[in-house]
Amino acid sequence: MLRKTILCLALYTTLLGTVFAGNVLIWPMEGSHWLNIKIILGKLIENQHNVTVLVSSGALFIVPTTDSPLNFEVYKVSFGKEKIENIIKDFVLTWLENKPSPSTIWRFYSEMTTVIHEFHQVSRVICDGVLTNQKLMEKLQKGKFDILISDPVFPCGDLIALKLGIPFIYSLRFSPASTVEKHCGKVPYPPSYVPAVLSELTDQMSFSDRIRNFISYHLQDYMFNTLWSPWDSYYSKILGRPTTLCETMGKAEMWLIRTYWDFEFPRPYLPNFEFVGGLHCKPAKPLPEEMEKFVQSSGEHGIVVFSLGSMVKNLTEEKSNLIAAALAQIPQKVLWRYQGKKPDTLGPNTRTYDWIPQNDLLGHPKTKAFITHGGTNGIYEAIYHGVPMIGVPMFADQPDNIAHMKAKGAAVEVDFHTMTTADMLNALKTVINNPSYKENAMRLSRIHHDQPVKPLDRAVFWIEFVMRHKGAKHLRPASHDLTWYQYHSLDVIGFLLACVATVVFIAIKCCFFCCGKLGRKGKKQKKA
Repeated sequence: MLRKTILCLALYTTLLGTVFAGNVLIWPMEGSHWLNIKIILGKLIENQHNVTVLVSSGALFIVPTTDSPLNFEVYKVSFGKEKIENIIKDFVLTWLENKPSPSTIWRFYSEMTTVIHEFHQVSRVICDGVLTNQKLMEKLQKGKFDILISDPVFPCGDLIALKLGIPFIYSLRFSPASTVEKHCGKVPYPPSYVPAVLSELTDQMSFSDRIRNFISYHLQDYMFNTLWSPWDSYYSKILGRPTTLCETMGKAEMWLIRTYWDFEFPRPYLPNFEFVGGLHCKPAKPLPEEMEKFVQSSGEHGIVVFSLGSMVKNLTEEKSNLIAAALAQIPQKVLWRYQGKKPDTLGPNTRTYDWIPQNDLLGHPKTKAFITHGGTNGIYEAIYHGVPMIGVPMFADQPDNIAHMKAKGAAVEVDFHTMTTADMLNALKTVINNPSYKENAMRLSRIHHDQPVKPLDRAVFWIEFVMRHKGAKHLRPASHDLTWYQYHSLDVIGFLLACVATVVFIAIKCCFFCCGKLGRKGKKQKKA
């Protein structure tokens, strides 16, 4: 008995010795970005790490609470929550009114410029709220943080990390300019088969598609260089040396991309890019009793889950009525997250809710289809549970996300701007009655589940890896140390062209010299 006790104590002591508890600093983003990072933070806390979140007094979705296991460091800014809310509204409305297409892409970027400039002004105020707050910066220095987790949508997380002398990593779906990964992360983007972000193209492109893709890349490059270049002077001022936004972002140790190969098309990436798509997904829990009764009342027909996300709370009366009219014509019961006025055409098979347990509903065995706006979180929950989709994308990455699901045979798209009741009804019938959509959704689900490490555990592993090793420089490509002309080998090409030109020049001179000599010799012979 004594021997067993000693062995148990030895084992316990050994395990205690392997525990690594660190201090983690978070530079968060609003909306669904915050919901994603919260999942990671919960796991970090479970692993005994101390987590501190920097949050401005004007934050919209991030609500500091005293009973939270997170530590919130609140700093003051000169605007209220309505400012962030108005920017989000302007962004959504501008996108909806100027939906990008091959013929309208320039107008779209022109209209978005105003919103992006407004976003930059707010971002600058948020940055100053921390970086110019000497008392707060001193407090953060004393906090002895091991790592900073940042979202590249909001600049400055990288600046705070460099000022504190700690490594930082990014957590993102894709960058705000759609080109940060390419320019700042140095990820190769061959336009011949890698579709540009927001292009709604797949990796199977026709010649005309490749032309469109090529133009999209160069337009995005131009917009990035134009709209994000004002940050270069700010970054140089804060760091006290000439630098750029891109050079600073390139110092990230890891980029945690919130997608995976069940969603992405095969493409080249770098060792310090890790895919953690679906990290928020989990098995379904039992539904509330009343909701479960409604679901069970559907019988063999099953149910349809309908949600357009947290940012679209209601629709126009015309839009809601045409959708409700389509839903009323299917035999399935429908659970619709909707806070607007009850549509006049709402059928007895449809119930509206201010909020629904989306993941639990998608995991219910009676779920036949998911009507979604195409947000990454909702799509991954559908993939996780193997549910086919009807996509009604509206803005940002949503059209691109639905294009990916269509290409993989797991979704049908309905145009939000032009859809009719017949369009929605036909899409529902197609997805529910054509077994190929369910089969493809289940195939993606099997791919998602067949991973050696769960996405959340993989994300936390790499965060802790960077903390343990004070960075991950061995994964960072040497391309970050090259100038743009060195990266594209323009200096080498120039040198080789100069060598060829020199050889050709010498050869021509030699020919002229020899020809001239022969000519003079011939003249002498004629005279003789």
